[in-house]
Amino acid sequence: MARRHPAVRIAMRVTLALILLAIVAAAGTFAALSRGGEPQTEAHLGPQPRLAEPDTFPIPKVNAPDVIGWPAGKTPTAPAGFSVTRFAGDLDHPRWLYQLPNRDVLVAESSTLPKEPDSPVRRLLSWLRRNDGSTAERSANRITLLRDTDGDGVADVRSTFLDGLRQPFGMALLRPAAPYAVAPDAPPGTETMFYVANTDGVWRFPYRLGDTRITTSGEKILDLPAGGYNNHWTRNLLAAADGSKIYVTVGSAGNAGEYGLQVEHRRAAVLEVNPDGSGERLLASGIRNPNGLAVEPATGTLWTVVNERDVLGDDVSPDYLTRIRPGDFYGWPWSYWGRNVDDRVQPPRPDLVAKALRPDYSLGAHTAPLGLAFSTTFPEPYRGGAFIGEHGSWNRGDPVGYKVVYVPFANGMPSGKPRDFLTGFKPDPAGSTTYGRPAGVITDAAGGLLVADDAGNTVWRAAPAK
Repeated sequence: MARRHPAVRIAMRVTLALILLAIVAAAGTFAALSRGGEPQTEAHLGPQPRLAEPDTFPIPKVNAPDVIGWPAGKTPTAPAGFSVTRFAGDLDHPRWLYQLPNRDVLVAESSTLPKEPDSPVRRLLSWLRRNDGSTAERSANRITLLRDTDGDGVADVRSTFLDGLRQPFGMALLRPAAPYAVAPDAPPGTETMFYVANTDGVWRFPYRLGDTRITTSGEKILDLPAGGYNNHWTRNLLAAADGSKIYVTVGSAGNAGEYGLQVEHRRAAVLEVNPDGSGERLLASGIRNPNGLAVEPATGTLWTVVNERDVLGDDVSPDYLTRIRPGDFYGWPWSYWGRNVDDRVQPPRPDLVAKALRPDYSLGAHTAPLGLAFSTTFPEPYRGGAFIGEHGSWNRGDPVGYKVVYVPFANGMPSGKPRDFLTGFKPDPAGSTTYGRPAGVITDAAGGLLVADDAGNTVWRAAPAK
């Protein structure tokens, strides 16, 4: 038998290797595009969720939404006894909400900006998520004021409150000096300081209550690490009840520490500072991407909602609602849901895993909770608990989230499974077509719930029907 020339043998091996790589790539792409998956069940929710085994296939499953906007005359669906109005439309990616003492509503309009993928897998993910309503070529970088002068649930006055910002998100209002808290009935003309968290720092601006625009120059009181994996550019603010402290959320730079832990300094955490930006301390850490912050009214305890890590499978790891207390550590990136080790993170830190707290309440993996607001004025059975805006999944075969849920509380702790409150953002819950995606939520002074729908460019208002 004639022997093949060495060059021929090498060419055949290269060809076979390329064919094998193509098969693997095709299989990975098929897995990424797969829309199949087991539905999330109540067993995955609550204080003791059932955890699945992690799946570390290198190309993640992607079921990204296809955002088409809201058809004319269509609104989200609320429970019986509630009505839904379009409080304001034609916004530019409304992400977060804040209400001033005179009931004016501020909406931060800001978007995720595209960045060049740093690997073929990320390039594929970027293409698959090209119409999910998160990324835009530009960010509005402004805060818009909305005013409902006749109380019909629709804003009839709109003005640019503050612009020239850098991906604004969280907002707060304090007095210029102690006592810092602004009274709920503070009259027009009261001198205050308006705080806004850009992705790279916290700014404050002199503001006179009742004005529809800030025209004075502000000052940066706190530098923050900018940007981050996926939507981790968001920085939320919450002032303590007496105004003496400000809490700031900072999401991680990576999904699971893949950029090196040196870039995670002051990240995956809730920071605490004085009103002038001094006295910073790490209030709680190991929290991959905290967003909503709110104080539980019965106990005065600080709570947050957290987006946990991706690419570990459909039901790993649970996103969650949990308390924030000084010194709390929730495991990121070394572990999830307490002491479940993430083997992708190197080097391991068993000493830190041993200190990791288990979160208080699972909202289900990949639901992407953002907004958080406690209810004090709603009728039963929606009084005393927490409204949570779930932005929705992309790394899960069967989609989850895309709704506002209500978590009941008793004695300062969650006391039951989440209840759907505002739905209809996906006409087919198992499909990809999506009208909008809820983000920030607040309860307003008139007894309604305002929901920022960033993909639908709308702020919705749900309130007890009159």
